[in-house]
Amino acid sequence: MSLHQDAVRALTEWTAPGPAQDALRQEYVEHLGEHPEGMWKACAQGHLTGSALVVDPERGQVLLTLHRKLGMWLQTGGHCEPGDSTLAGAALREAVEESGIADLRLLPGGPVRLDRHRTPCAWHLDVQYAALAPPGAVEAVSEESLDLRWYRFDEVAEVADRSVALLTERVRVLV
Repeated sequence: MSLHQDAVRALTEWTAPGPAQDALRQEYVEHLGEHPEGMWKACAQGHLTGSALVVDPERGQVLLTLHRKLGMWLQTGGHCEPGDSTLAGAALREAVEESGIADLRLLPGGPVRLDRHRTPCAWHLDVQYAALAPPGAVEAVSEESLDLRWYRFDEVAEVADRSVALLTERVRVLV
């Protein structure tokens, strides 16, 4: 199964947490149907990305990265790469690379939510997951970040944009 096929499968099987998220899910599936290259950064009409909010449920905290290019506190994530075989795997790979925490695991059940946003390269059709950090996890700043910092669930809305706050609220309900 190709990465494109896996993304279509994951989105088709995912039960969205409400009508707005379901409409976005349908738009993503339609986009992939119209754009066979829709998994890759080269797709100028927009492309899927995979992200993961790293969470420590025992401490009630999430790890955010201060994105080097955008200068914003965000969840970990980014573009799919040729070696990725699944969309969930791409999100997990990005989370490990950007957090420096090797033994993260995704929260079961597939994506947590979707967010479409404009970036300097194109529209990102972001498929968002939650990555659980092991107890005592120690983060390490990557080349893509200016900083990494743990925030309590209730602090995220003060430092991050609405999409990250909505993702955090959704993850908080699930963990």
